[in-house]
Amino acid sequence: MISHSATVEPGSRPEHRAAAGTAVPRIALVGVHGFGERHLANLARLEEAGALELVAVADPNPPAGGRLKETVAVFPDLNSLLAAQATADAPADIAILATPIQTHAPLATAALAAGLDVYVEKPPVASLAQFNDVLAAAEASGRLVQVGFQSLGSHALPAIRTLVESGGIGEVLGLSASGRWVRTKAYFKRSRWAGKRSLDGIDVVDGVATNALAHAVATALHMAGAHTLADVASVETDLYRAHETESDDTSVIRVRTAHGTTLLCTLTLCAPEQVNPSVTVHGTRGEITFFYTEDEVVVSTPDGERREKYARTDLLENLLEARSTGSPLLSSVADTGAFTSVLEAIRTSPAPEPIGSAHITWEGDGDDAHPVVHGIVELFDRAAKAQATFAELGVPWARQLPPVRTLTVDGHPVADYQDGSHIRAVSSPRPYLHPVRTLAGTVVTDHQPLDHVWHLGAGVALQDVDGVNFWGGRTYTREAGQYVWRPDHGSIAVTGTDAGQEGRLEERLSWNGPDGGPVLVEERRWSWTGVSASAWRLTLDFALSPAGEQPVSLGSPGSNGRFEGGYGGFFWRLPECGGANVWSPAGTGEAGVHGMVSRWLAWTGTFGAGTDRAGDATLVFIAPESSTDPWFVRVDGYPGVGQSLAWDSPVIAEPGSPVRRSISVLVADGILGTTDIEALITQQGDLS
Repeated sequence: MISHSATVEPGSRPEHRAAAGTAVPRIALVGVHGFGERHLANLARLEEAGALELVAVADPNPPAGGRLKETVAVFPDLNSLLAAQATADAPADIAILATPIQTHAPLATAALAAGLDVYVEKPPVASLAQFNDVLAAAEASGRLVQVGFQSLGSHALPAIRTLVESGGIGEVLGLSASGRWVRTKAYFKRSRWAGKRSLDGIDVVDGVATNALAHAVATALHMAGAHTLADVASVETDLYRAHETESDDTSVIRVRTAHGTTLLCTLTLCAPEQVNPSVTVHGTRGEITFFYTEDEVVVSTPDGERREKYARTDLLENLLEARSTGSPLLSSVADTGAFTSVLEAIRTSPAPEPIGSAHITWEGDGDDAHPVVHGIVELFDRAAKAQATFAELGVPWARQLPPVRTLTVDGHPVADYQDGSHIRAVSSPRPYLHPVRTLAGTVVTDHQPLDHVWHLGAGVALQDVDGVNFWGGRTYTREAGQYVWRPDHGSIAVTGTDAGQEGRLEERLSWNGPDGGPVLVEERRWSWTGVSASAWRLTLDFALSPAGEQPVSLGSPGSNGRFEGGYGGFFWRLPECGGANVWSPAGTGEAGVHGMVSRWLAWTGTFGAGTDRAGDATLVFIAPESSTDPWFVRVDGYPGVGQSLAWDSPVIAEPGSPVRRSISVLVADGILGTTDIEALITQQGDLS
């Protein structure tokens, strides 16, 4: 559930300050170039309307002659401005700070100490320590601090909140922020601090999430109900750069709020083209996407799509209103605590990893050149849907997450064992193998693909275990006659391991329901061995028993009425495969093998086509001779093979009588034919 009650803290309301008089507020602008130019234009608009008076500016490089009225005093810096204001007959009431990031906190505390309210550009500070300093200064002075996250003034935000709370898109599954911008080499030459994590030993923390697309992060946090420091449970960063900078320009930020919402931010300055950034609320019945630079909301549900544009309250006008009436600020410094949590996580993270040149194309010349990260648009879609980082998705240029263990054959790494701990809750976290490779290194599994992000390499999963979904995604129910989102997702965790024998891994696993209570106990054994110079064999044996004293029903969409939807049990998700050919003794192609019972099923093709890791491979799935489980096969919609444990009716696991299954897979380089396959199977003997 999304919470939107913001705590009133220092710097947000004027309870501790003297009541504002009826005189027109007097403004001092610090920094007149860059974004300061926009403030000058806005100040001119409001001054013409009689809402304020610009009385002073401070900048070592003052504006050109004629740009300001003669009555506006010009100073080289804030200190000299404040010194003059101390003896002025009509000193400034508000200081607007449009200066480099690293100056925000010291300038804000100085202005507050001098008795001014403050409007500071984003990011308001460069560290958590500075955030606490500014909060303390605001409390001590009784003054207001507004932060320039302009999107938080959008009238779309309360409208979105109302729609979410009314159940308009069902239960909230999570939020995602997407920012795909283009920035050239010149962008990072505009100032000494641009692209820096620090400058002369002082924190700057410039970067795609903290500065260029900081509004995406701040808006998403607001929509997720995360305002203060206390609203954030954790922040995870995955930072990269394509430019020759210190700071990140292509990153994933994952925030988990204190009330359980997950926010996934995908941000880059290296997109193929610039598009309007957005924040999306993902629900069980639809999505709400907010294009915050346009104040436009798109609502998509099964009933259709509707768009609506909203007005926006100017944050300086909001500050003026707060001074005169005591109304709350829309973007108080206290309510940027959640954003500061993100900034602090980035500040203290390892330096961003450079993206290899093989994964980047530079477009344009000279200072107008900009990098484009290959496939970044598709990667963003996949990351947002899976709520996963680049590293967790196994992106080639990303950091490599170490597996729990690696399976090897004759010194060749052939499979990585993942514990599933990073998988989102609604994908039913569970252990699995990925990547599985041939002896020559061709990858023959996929995990968290965009079409089904709950598909996880090679492993065991079931969609209906006494009503608990251990498969992930939507659940097919007989009552609905379709797939529906339900809060029914379980997880599978390893509770015991024996890996003492070479080529064998034995485990005890607990299948836990949504409440964490055990539903099933599994005994699982993986074994692997070489077969020839170009092939190896993987065998999986598992036994499922009730965790309690009552029988447990093991079912599938097929057993719940989904025609030929009997997937569940062993499942192997393949990557994209060029020239895929699937056959068994029962038939050829998906139509000829899906739902059929046969001793073996073969899949050949070119895996990783179009990449530098492409290779021809053959997978042979071998069932025990006594097996009557049909094969579940998908080729056209997505590539996957399973052995159906409950094709069209449930299987019951009785106490003391576990449900047992076994399957072997031959993983071979090259394209094998039926004669080769049958010879290999004969060579292996009885695998049951």
